[in-house]
Amino acid sequence: MASIEVLSDSTCRSMDDNKANDDEKVSPSSDEMIERSLGTFGWVEFVQCILVSFAMFFDAQQSFITIYTDDYPTWHCTDSTTCNSNSNICKIPKSSWSWDGPVQKTIISQWSLECASSFITGLPQSSFFIGCLIGSFALATLADTSLGRKNMLIISCLSMSITSIIIVFSTNVWIYSAFKFLIGFWRSSIGTCVLVLLTEKVSTEWRFTVGIVEYFCFTLGYMSLPGVAYVFRFSSWKSVYIWTSIPAIIYTIIGYFFVTESPRWLLMQGRNKEAIAMLKGMSSEENADLTASLLLNAPPKQKTSVFQLYSSITKLFERSWALKRMVAIMVLGMGIGMVYFGMPLAVGNLGFDIYLAVVFNALMEIPSCVATYFLENRQRKPSILAFSIASGVCCVMCVVVGSGVQGIKVGLALTSFFSATTAYNVFLIYIIELFPTSVRNTTTSLVRQAIVFGNIFSPFLISAGRKNDVFSYGVFGVVIMLSCVTLLALPETKGQALCDTMDQQEKKDKNYV
Repeated sequence: MASIEVLSDSTCRSMDDNKANDDEKVSPSSDEMIERSLGTFGWVEFVQCILVSFAMFFDAQQSFITIYTDDYPTWHCTDSTTCNSNSNICKIPKSSWSWDGPVQKTIISQWSLECASSFITGLPQSSFFIGCLIGSFALATLADTSLGRKNMLIISCLSMSITSIIIVFSTNVWIYSAFKFLIGFWRSSIGTCVLVLLTEKVSTEWRFTVGIVEYFCFTLGYMSLPGVAYVFRFSSWKSVYIWTSIPAIIYTIIGYFFVTESPRWLLMQGRNKEAIAMLKGMSSEENADLTASLLLNAPPKQKTSVFQLYSSITKLFERSWALKRMVAIMVLGMGIGMVYFGMPLAVGNLGFDIYLAVVFNALMEIPSCVATYFLENRQRKPSILAFSIASGVCCVMCVVVGSGVQGIKVGLALTSFFSATTAYNVFLIYIIELFPTSVRNTTTSLVRQAIVFGNIFSPFLISAGRKNDVFSYGVFGVVIMLSCVTLLALPETKGQALCDTMDQQEKKDKNYV
């Protein structure tokens, strides 16, 4: 009997184990359930994608608006006895020359900064990037904790636009630089919130596609600048700020009422009913009932007290793999970002028509978006490496060619920008895939901080590059190529589903290896 009881016990345990294993096989994880519940990409998802992505249109305008508002206008001689076309306007009487067009065309002409140092003329744009740097740190975790992706996006875009209108009341370059700092501060979280919100509202299959839509909206914003600036070429620089800000304010009002929150973030906050209602609306009929089981499998609610607002940063320092990954991706971002933002700002150094130069640069974003689309099924690391190296080589070649053959130099600059843009597009998707939902907005913001930190020095390099290309194109090329070394410390992420917690991410990485 004892042996029978032992056998019976053993059999029950075996049956229980088998049952548990069977349950494990048939019960999908919360990640899998979310992926299935997100379903197909229909018209509702498409409209949401456009609404969220369009914030990048205004982000691009504010990022590159100084190309026109802070430009050195052309001038002409009014007294041929003391002035000629080769004269240095800093060494001849002010009465012997005059600006082409109105004096208030740019801040340089309005505030007589034509002979100011590189530090003064580069200060406004550097202040913008410093504001982005501090704003990324101050606002990043609010989107992961208390405010959420949607609210942070709306607040940032609205505040940026209002400040951009107020900046027209600046009376000197110092006050102007202070307002540029505030614009950068509020603008800092827009790109991060858009990218994270987009990718968390769709399944893995559509993640790359929605990223393309974001890039395309950014491109449209960049392309719109030459048109706005050309229309107001005989007016004040203030007109450019006003007419790029008013549409942005209208957008935020529309976005507040029609943009929906990330279902993944809602689940992380314990707002399960809201998340499930949203997932049911997104999912197909056969998967709709699956979302109810998320109540049993949803991650525990995150604390959102004042003392926990920056807890997501702490999580990165608690695990060595996360810290190592964070440092590597920040260095890589610094190199790619310096060229991506530096090349458009340096178009004035090409000696080419500034309106056409920006149009050509913006047009390079379109084939870049197409190239990025076709890279969806390619590995991330080789794609980033190839385009970064190509961009760096073209930058160095710009220095070698010099101003002797302008056509070749312009072609090399455009090729460099195209390559950097493609690398940057893939890089942004790569960041999203490297970290889980609980810290995704924070890590993306920290990487953007690194990008911005590198760009703080770009205006000074560009200003110095007016005399010697080594300080602008040469530095850009060397930095982006050296930054690619960090790819050796990063994993490949192509085709992997997004994780929600640090434990899930760590487990998935181990299984993948």
